[in-house]
Amino acid sequence: MIDIKDITKSFGALQVLKGINLHINKGEILSIVGPSGAGKTTLLQIIGTLDTPDNGSIIIDGIDVKGMSADKLAEFRNKHIGFVFQFHQLLPEFTAIENIMIPAYIAGKSTSEAQKKAVELLEFMGLTDRAHHKPNQLSGGEKQRVAVARALVNEPLVILADEPSGSLDTKNKAELHQLFFDLRDRYGMTFVIVTHDEGLAQLTDRTIHLKDGLIVDDTDTTTKTEEETL
Repeated sequence: MIDIKDITKSFGALQVLKGINLHINKGEILSIVGPSGAGKTTLLQIIGTLDTPDNGSIIIDGIDVKGMSADKLAEFRNKHIGFVFQFHQLLPEFTAIENIMIPAYIAGKSTSEAQKKAVELLEFMGLTDRAHHKPNQLSGGEKQRVAVARALVNEPLVILADEPSGSLDTKNKAELHQLFFDLRDRYGMTFVIVTHDEGLAQLTDRTIHLKDGLIVDDTDTTTKTEEETL
């Protein structure tokens, strides 16, 4: 579903990514781990077309995104990629349902279509009674679930999450992690998650370890778990 080939990226004299090759399957939940400065967030931003590599190619669902114009990239990103950040980044002046609907409006969907999908997602998230609350009226866990719903409203091909549970307490963290798997099961979503949370990394289907801009380990957690149970 996503093919990353020979990606390099430098900022001035500092080479952050030194030749990344990675295939991500449809419906896979993949975690990217590694020390600070390893290139995790840079790689995620390049996959999400928020940044461009110096060399290499990124093909998402058969589409080579590297040669797209800025306008085409913005349109592609809005329709096919959802983002979840550590600090939800909800717009404070809008309610939960309005925040969820914004990407749908940008994609040119009607109010009725956007609202129908937002209501469905709020129900799935267990937040129906919070639909008309603004972010300052929501708990940290509720805000992050609204942010996940916003990422899903255009039914993207992939959800990219950067430290999504980093600001949450233990209970909300566990609920958010379970939510990713529930969403994959219901909607067939692909997730790529940058995390320092070893507990989350161990739950994902695969874990990529980055160090000094290179993939140093690619662990199929599902296969490992099956082997360990034999």
